Amino acid sequence: MIPRFLTVTTIGIEDTYFAHVLPLVAMPVGLFLIKQFIDQIPDSLIEAAVIDGATDFKIYWRVILPLIKPAIATAAILAFQLVWNDMETSNLYTTSENMRTLAFFMNTLAAQTNVVVGQGMAAVASMIMFVPNLILFVFLQSKVMNTMAHSGLK
Repeated sequence: MIPRFLTVTTIGIEDTYFAHVLPLVAMPVGLFLIKQFIDQIPDSLIEAAVIDGATDFKIYWRVILPLIKPAIATAAILAFQLVWNDMETSNLYTTSENMRTLAFFMNTLAAQTNVVVGQGMAAVASMIMFVPNLILFVFLQSKVMNTMAHSGLK
């Protein structure tokens, strides 16, 4: 947490939306997933693009990127869930109330009530926090299933 905090303060993005997203974007699972997908691309496909006269950027844009779209969709879902459910950025990087996340307010709402009502409030807060994840998954479901189908193939 200390290197993240020092990075956020050095860049000067505290109390901004970037402070919520930037420290969590480089998640190891997503990077490893995309790296593994890129490693599965046959070298002959890239060599054929080089023979056709494509530049490195064109090879990436026209050959590699379309082949790794399922991995990017899966990494996007995982990154969204990580950022959406994160409360520590509200505690560490923001001081103003209008920059706090919904997860932070849902947690404080359920914690400030009595035990019986707090359980109901916590259940409703969990449902509210779950719905955007479900909607994103429904839209990207075919891509995610495609990722799982290719994960064990060589």
